[in-house]
Amino acid sequence: MSVTEVPSTILQDGLLQIQGEVDAAFDAMMPVPDDTRARLIEAMRYAAIGGGKRVRPLLVAATAGMFGVDRSAAVHAGCAVEAIHVYSLIHDDLPCMDDDDLRHGKPTLHKKFDEATAVLAGDSLHALAFEILSGDRISGDPFTRAELIATLAGASGMGGMAGGQMMDMVAEDADYDLQSITRLQQLKTGALLAASVEMGAILGKVAPEGRSNLRAYARDIGLAFQIADDLLDYEGDEEKAGKALRKDDEQGKQTFVTLMGADGARDQARALVDQAVGHLASYGSDGALLAALARFIVERDR
Repeated sequence: MSVTEVPSTILQDGLLQIQGEVDAAFDAMMPVPDDTRARLIEAMRYAAIGGGKRVRPLLVAATAGMFGVDRSAAVHAGCAVEAIHVYSLIHDDLPCMDDDDLRHGKPTLHKKFDEATAVLAGDSLHALAFEILSGDRISGDPFTRAELIATLAGASGMGGMAGGQMMDMVAEDADYDLQSITRLQQLKTGALLAASVEMGAILGKVAPEGRSNLRAYARDIGLAFQIADDLLDYEGDEEKAGKALRKDDEQGKQTFVTLMGADGARDQARALVDQAVGHLASYGSDGALLAALARFIVERDR
């Protein structure tokens, strides 16, 4: 069976399942204590529970599932990636960075609580990610846990998400061409998506030399995801998106849309998704959820 011969509900079912699993896991991980730390944990819960599409945890779980990995281990590894993602959004929304008031249709964390609490909540979620990955619940193999930690750390720091964010912060004053924008987004957005797929393969004990198709898939969906984001920022509905749009244009930043035009960007995103799905051909129907997720990336409205 090929990746195209699968139930049409596979993505909807997959998203609903992982959203419930991630919320339940975070709920169990972050009980509110009966002391003055309560405000911090309440802020962490506000940001981490009940919001977001959970694309990254789904990438981990769907990849790991192809190799028969225990579902609970895959979900918890996905929670580690999501904790990094949520922390980055908390900090990204702060006045010293993007200065946003809305996230997922509700007040950003620093608006709901305060800036200092938002910083600490982000810091604590960052630490939680590696606490999760270092635990026996992920794997009884310390080498697997170490590789997971190294993969997520590399995708989160100066050579990944944070480095891309720095490039984005100076974008107003930089004359970025298409190559530079591609590099920026490979770090800021693509690195964490790629890490999600890589971590699923690590859990599945796939040797590094056996991950080339999955890495190519992750590279293509990472760029397609950001092109779709740029298109949403350019022509999306703020109410559906649950956040402010058109900020890049107001700040004079170069994006895939400004450099390629909306139609060109849309065509490129679709081509990348077709290419990504092609990399899954050898997995047959086992790769169906990853293929559906790739299609969703360019078709979403938020």
